[in-house]
Amino acid sequence: MYDIRKLLFICLAGVSFSLGVIGLFLPIMPTTCFMLVAVWAASKSSPRFANWIRRHPRFGPSILAWERERAIPRHAKWMACVMLLVSMGVIAFTVDPLVLRVALIIGLMGIAVWILTRPTPSLGRCPVLSSFEESSSSQRQESR
Repeated sequence: MYDIRKLLFICLAGVSFSLGVIGLFLPIMPTTCFMLVAVWAASKSSPRFANWIRRHPRFGPSILAWERERAIPRHAKWMACVMLLVSMGVIAFTVDPLVLRVALIIGLMGIAVWILTRPTPSLGRCPVLSSFEESSSSQRQESR
C-alpha cells in the first residue's frame, strides 16, 4: 500500500512539474501553482525532487516566497493580472450567454483581487532579493 501511494505522489509531482514547465511557454497556463503542487507531492514521495525544485533558479524563489510568507512576488502579481485581463477580454467577446459571461468575468475579478491582496515577499526574506542584495554589497566592497 505504501509503495502505491508513493508512486501516485511521484506521478502527481512529475505531471505537475511538466505542466508548470509548459506554463513557461504558454501564457494561458500558470506555472507557480503547478510547481507548488509538484513540491507538495514530491515532498511526500521524493524529498530530493522537492528540494531540487525549491533550489531551481527559475521556480525556486516564487515557491520559497509562498512557503515562507504566503507571499507573491510583485512581477508575478502583475503578470497574473495582465493575463486575467486578457482572459476577461476574450470572454467578453466570445462567450454568448450573458449570465455565463458575467459570472466568468466576476470570478476572474475575484481571483485578481485575491492575488493583489497577497503580501509581497519582504526584502530580508525573499531569496531573490536576498541574493541580489548580497551580490550587490559584495560588489561594492570589492570596488572599494
